Amino acid sequence: MRVPLTTRDFLDRAELVYGDRVGIVDEPNQPAPSLGDVSYREVARRGRAFNAALDELGIGEGERVAVVSHNSARLLELLLAVPSSGRVLVPVNFRLAPEEVSYIVGHSGARVLLVDPELEASLKGVEAEHRFGTGEEYEQFLRFDAEPRPWSEPDEDATATINYTSGTTARPKGVQMTHRNVWVNAVTFGMHMQVSDRDVYLHTLPMFHCNGWGLPYTMAGLGARQVVLRKVDGAEILRRIDQHGVTMMAGAPAVWNAVLEAAHDWDGEIPGRDRVRIVVAGAPPPSKTIARVESELGWQFNQIYGLTETAPLLTINRPREEYDALEPQERAKKLSRAGVPALGIRLQTSESGEVLAQGNVVLAGYWENPDASAEALDGGWFHTGDGGSIDDGGYVTISDRKKDVIITGGENVSSIEVEDAVFSHPAVAEVAVIGIPDEKWGEMVTALVVLGEGEQATEAEIIAHCRTRLAGYKLPKRVEFRDELARTATGKIQKFKLREAFWAGSERQVH
Repeated sequence: MRVPLTTRDFLDRAELVYGDRVGIVDEPNQPAPSLGDVSYREVARRGRAFNAALDELGIGEGERVAVVSHNSARLLELLLAVPSSGRVLVPVNFRLAPEEVSYIVGHSGARVLLVDPELEASLKGVEAEHRFGTGEEYEQFLRFDAEPRPWSEPDEDATATINYTSGTTARPKGVQMTHRNVWVNAVTFGMHMQVSDRDVYLHTLPMFHCNGWGLPYTMAGLGARQVVLRKVDGAEILRRIDQHGVTMMAGAPAVWNAVLEAAHDWDGEIPGRDRVRIVVAGAPPPSKTIARVESELGWQFNQIYGLTETAPLLTINRPREEYDALEPQERAKKLSRAGVPALGIRLQTSESGEVLAQGNVVLAGYWENPDASAEALDGGWFHTGDGGSIDDGGYVTISDRKKDVIITGGENVSSIEVEDAVFSHPAVAEVAVIGIPDEKWGEMVTALVVLGEGEQATEAEIIAHCRTRLAGYKLPKRVEFRDELARTATGKIQKFKLREAFWAGSERQVH
């Protein structure tokens, strides 16, 4: 017997087994009316009402629905419900500039666009055939008086979501995640992290980012309570942990640095000690940070490695019994590695040292981009673009990034895109954008600029110029002026040489 693995399985099980349990605690402080505490039965009912409304609009199977939103209960129910109807959800990074959002909506062919009320003004120029806010308009859109049409032929190889990611080109690529990709990732993630119906998960990770790493599906399928956090703030994270009895969170190192800072001013015992486990990815933090999480907060540190293209779980590094007797710093050093392959994942390195992956979580391809798809999946392996090594125990260490991408605060930034913005300043003759080590963000977007003859410009002027063209997190945080940039004999800029001065002494060439 073969039954298709689809995202609907997670919401169906949540409704059947945990229907009366509070499934989602919505963010109380938001411009849209908060949904408050929502049972899993109500989440499923609302999901059906949304799909029934899409039926009425004539949005068919395989058509795209885009949403640009901060973390919210409504975004979470869209992740669970829309793909379950055979349609494709396109969750868009709310930090992007209007031009970038417009490109994604157009490129994906989304006929429906939903926009967070806080973003309505800035995104007013982004158009789609049907456009709604995620507040009162959303509630009025729901059709509770009609049953949605069932997906005619559920197919686990159908596209469930398209997640746009910055890569080596200025234009983002649409990663096609199939239902099988999402399903396998959610289940293996839940197994490796030992998620149960006793867990309370706090959404410190943006839900748009790789579908919240697939954890909304994991938590729903296993009946865990999901607490929505709209904006990351170290002190607020500690308050929510205390208020809701949080046991699990996920996010980039910058999130945990913010919590460590806030903990200094926290009055009393740090909440969650010996109860909370965190999952960290996006950039491997220094071992000192790992040791501080365990000693100062009393939380369990877990690290994963993966990409949007892999749903994301490729490797996992959890505290093992063998680590229990180690000194904190030695244990932290072992946990700073990317980890061992998750169940069902095969990894190897190429002759050039690039990490290659195979598994059921690897993307089907890039939306409307066959050339990029063929390149990424060449030879039957997914080419991660990351350089690394694999030891005899299967542990992966990431040492370098072959793709020209900077990861800052867990978000991908295309250096080419930033270079385009800097170069459009009339005083700039040449520019190279690189990532340099930064304790808070992992990597800092840095522009090395050569000015044209007789031209003048300041760091502040360059950054202000870029602000009109780029999302805030993509802006260069530092601008250095140079007389020349290191080049090869053929004139190509040698970024590895430009990075050397900043990364000297580091074990790895990425953070």
